[in-house]
Amino acid sequence: MISTVVWGTGNVGRAAIRAVHAHPSLELTAVVVRDPAKVGQDAGDLADLGTPTGVAATDDLDGVLAARPQALVYAVTGDGRDAEAFADVLKAVGAGCIVVTPSLYPLYDPRNAPAEMMEPLNAAVAAGGGAFFGNGVDPGWGNDILPALLTGVGTAIDEVRCQEIFDYSTYDAEDSVRYLVGMGQPMDYEPLMTAPTVPTMVWGGQVRMIARALGVEVEEIRESVVRDALAATVTTEAMGDFDAGTQGGVRFEVQGIVGGEPRIVIEHVTRIHPSAAPHWPQAPNGVGAHRVIIEGRPRIEVTLEATDEGGNPAAGGNATAVGRLVNAIDWLAEAGPGVYDAFDVPLRPLTGRLGAAAREAVTA
Repeated sequence: MISTVVWGTGNVGRAAIRAVHAHPSLELTAVVVRDPAKVGQDAGDLADLGTPTGVAATDDLDGVLAARPQALVYAVTGDGRDAEAFADVLKAVGAGCIVVTPSLYPLYDPRNAPAEMMEPLNAAVAAGGGAFFGNGVDPGWGNDILPALLTGVGTAIDEVRCQEIFDYSTYDAEDSVRYLVGMGQPMDYEPLMTAPTVPTMVWGGQVRMIARALGVEVEEIRESVVRDALAATVTTEAMGDFDAGTQGGVRFEVQGIVGGEPRIVIEHVTRIHPSAAPHWPQAPNGVGAHRVIIEGRPRIEVTLEATDEGGNPAAGGNATAVGRLVNAIDWLAEAGPGVYDAFDVPLRPLTGRLGAAAREAVTA
């Protein structure tokens, strides 16, 4: 069994605890929190497992690392705290941990990551013998390995497009929705998520990885952002009112330019209410979906819907992203020290977890 720590108990951390608890090769040995109110609580309660795990949350990271765990799922956000998150990860890798995380966007594509990140990360790997794999929460596999796989059943490719279509009123992070994404803010407010260069920082690596898989060079990456104002005030169940005239939708693209044309595109279509920007693409369930479209011959379109925590699409997307990371840990343990990306780490069948007994491990 691979002793595994989960750091964080928010939207991503809850899913991580459940995924580690269910994995037959992993043992949940610690949960690290920053909120004093969560210290001492059982991980099963924090992750809504419905059963105790016997693992009490702690804020003593040094004590946890001193016990020499083999793996760490770093589920603490890196938004607005990039340097702190990177320092946390370096500390764990330097202590010999396999670290998997969605929190450090520039490291999704290590081959093109900044030297000021790669040099200390490689030094930590060399010093401690740890490993690192970063992948996205939107979810990462939908922006890298899935579109690359789908191109393999085509004949000719004109464009690869990855879409996230999402109603953010279902997302359990109001501050992020209102300020990071900008929902409910005046139309002259500039949300951090779509500020110039930020979309490229977050998703540009995956554009480049798809290009690498297809054997082409991205000449440049362009950003396109369109915002839409609410025609009328709307009321959401979880976050209250969003006023008429404020931002109700934002649509942006990160475009990989090949041969002078946008050929690899990661697109987000985001709303705070179904009435916002009704002319934009819609999810089949009216709430959230991920879609890959291969324009070419044949034209291929795959739409995915995932739900968790009572049917919530946001929780479902988080869970699949976390599943990709957690299910990679045993492979990374065999692969040995290093820094890995989505095309290094195989996406494998979920062996040994078909049927009622497997479900009980997650929702006992």
